[in-house]
Amino acid sequence: QVQLVESGGGLVQAGGSLRLSCAASARTLVNYPMGWFRQAPEKEREFVAGINWSGGSTSYADSVKGRFTISRDNTKNTVYLQMNNLKPEDTAAYYCAAGRGLGLLTTHAAYKDWGQGTQVTVSS
Repeated sequence: QVQLVESGGGLVQAGGSLRLSCAASARTLVNYPMGWFRQAPEKEREFVAGINWSGGSTSYADSVKGRFTISRDNTKNTVYLQMNNLKPEDTAAYYCAAGRGLGLLTTHAAYKDWGQGTQVTVSS
């Protein structure tokens, strides 16, 4: 089991930027595909971005393409989500997740370990 701790959330005005970080307890993150999900009040948790074990492949939800960038630094056991041009509809709790295998994972069910989440609030 991998323990994940997110940080970097906060309150930002529309058009602003935030960078979320996800630190993992595993000895190495090389074996884990990683993802970011978000959940707004009274809505289901939704996929935001995913990255394979090497960082060579990424996937994004249509709603964040061109604004968000997922990356990873396996030497630091950390995954990042750079969020630019934030919109009020991006307001949600953001969760980091770790999967298994070499592929790129985009569904909630494919991920095995989850962080506690960090809140992002975008004001208009």
